[in-house]
Amino acid sequence: MTHQPADSNRRRLLAAATTLGVAPWLLSACAQTAGAPGATPAKTGPSTSARRRLGPLDVYPIGLGVQWHPGQGPQAVTDLYASRTTRQAGIALIQRAADLGVNLFDTAEVYGPFMSEELLGEALQGSRRERAVISTKFGFDVDLVTGQRRGSTNSRPEHIRQVVEAQLRRLRTDRIDLLYQHRVDPNVPIEDVVGAIRDLIKQGKVLHYGLSEPGLQTVRRAHREHPVAVIQNEYSMLWRGPEAQVLPLCEELGIGFVPWSPLGMGFLAGTVNAASRFEREDFRANLPRFAPDALPANMALADLVRTWAARKNVTPAQLSLAWLSAQKPWIVPIPGTTNLAHLEENIAAASVTFSTAELNKLNAAVAAIPIRGERLSPAVLSATGVEAPPKR
Repeated sequence: MTHQPADSNRRRLLAAATTLGVAPWLLSACAQTAGAPGATPAKTGPSTSARRRLGPLDVYPIGLGVQWHPGQGPQAVTDLYASRTTRQAGIALIQRAADLGVNLFDTAEVYGPFMSEELLGEALQGSRRERAVISTKFGFDVDLVTGQRRGSTNSRPEHIRQVVEAQLRRLRTDRIDLLYQHRVDPNVPIEDVVGAIRDLIKQGKVLHYGLSEPGLQTVRRAHREHPVAVIQNEYSMLWRGPEAQVLPLCEELGIGFVPWSPLGMGFLAGTVNAASRFEREDFRANLPRFAPDALPANMALADLVRTWAARKNVTPAQLSLAWLSAQKPWIVPIPGTTNLAHLEENIAAASVTFSTAELNKLNAAVAAIPIRGERLSPAVLSATGVEAPPKR
């Protein structure tokens, strides 16, 4: 991978920041203005005045999840829910998000695999990259050449280092702003994982790190080794599990929180009804809460969302995203989409607010509705909340 001189200078600055004890995010912000002589600062999109603190990061209140996979045909792209687009349309959608002020873009090595990182890297070049916070993930046992899944998890330090080098090439960048462990590896102590990431931070290749669906004690152990910036777990009105222990832990330790599947896999956006059935390639086809015997009972929540959306004169998706943002000031959802109109609809949710009385009433109404069926299949669910083995 050949870096431009400005990229090499930035990496040296970031490595120096760690050595000097300066916060990497602060020096990174300074580095963005240290371009070529006479360079003009990049103009931001129309919505960049609204910002949230996500741990150490400064981001727009709504991010964009880029979880795409190859479709049928060389240019075809699909997501987990059988929505389809093309490579060029996907790139244009990412660029539109950036131009509207979105700056948190979330992806992973295993999404594709590799394809999502490649498209994100192609889309975010020049001034768009300078404004962007790119988050990606490692942690599954993926062949670095073929992309074949060889097993379950792999967070061995030497593998992490190899994955990050490949991610930098695919993302066409010199640094990863936020690097997550996708799932806790039950065979590798978290101290070893964080040690490898800390080395990458010292080198300026990674700025911050996070954990996705981790065990609570693993978070504490990781945080003692090097501050955890963000936790990413499933969270929405359809699945409120993080409220019991994860969100309080984030608040205690000063960790930001990113909900994945913030629209309940389309359920909260009004795209699912009691009679919905899903194609075999649709991820929801194997989820208990979307099964024919569970959906009719769960529609009470969808009805509540529609009622409140009409009351607030917004769409169900906007109401659902705004509800998440209202729970804590350090929560930033990352809805994914292949549809430009849905993208713009989601971004506009940043302007939706609730009075204290409204939020209390809505929270009580949501809590009163039981949800039938597990959130994930048994195999996928078993990889969540895992505690890393002790350091010997």
